Amino acid sequence: MSAAQTTKGRITLRGSTQMVAEFFGSILFQRGLYPPEDFKMIKKYGLNMLVSSDDALKAYLKQITLQLENWLMAGKLSKLVMAINSKETRETIERWQFDIHIMNDPAPGETPAAPKTEKAIHTEIAAIIRQITASVTFLPMLEEKYAEVPTTWIDSDPHYIKKNAEQVKLRSFSTDVHKVDALVAYRLDGEL
Repeated sequence: MSAAQTTKGRITLRGSTQMVAEFFGSILFQRGLYPPEDFKMIKKYGLNMLVSSDDALKAYLKQITLQLENWLMAGKLSKLVMAINSKETRETIERWQFDIHIMNDPAPGETPAAPKTEKAIHTEIAAIIRQITASVTFLPMLEEKYAEVPTTWIDSDPHYIKKNAEQVKLRSFSTDVHKVDALVAYRLDGEL
């Protein structure tokens, strides 16, 4: 791979970690895990998005983004899960999964795919953010409100939902060097 492609790939992969942090922020707002006053409106990807204005949460998301970037650049990251657990039972009640697939260079003699435009990539990202926003229409209401910002994040078990699990595959986005697939799994209460 040439130096230009390496640099381009690193920029693209670094940008992806920021996008995943933006997805997390959107999930935290849409699912009511933080008070609405902890968010401010910005325009990005052709959308009005809400991003955290809480200093502790911003610092936490920045910490995650930096670690993700290190792992992604080293090729040590293929899946990222954001789990929402019950405060009372510690059971996972919602699980947002982002699978990251690094694209290989074309084999000798293969024609490389045409590069994707930034506009096309932003359109795909906007579609995922719209789906996250729309998810409140089908995900069960979360009874427990407002999470506390952890002091650090941890590497943990996969947080699979153990009973009454449903899942919805969200759209994907891809660049010239990787593809990110997303899905949300959630627990249906027995009363439904």
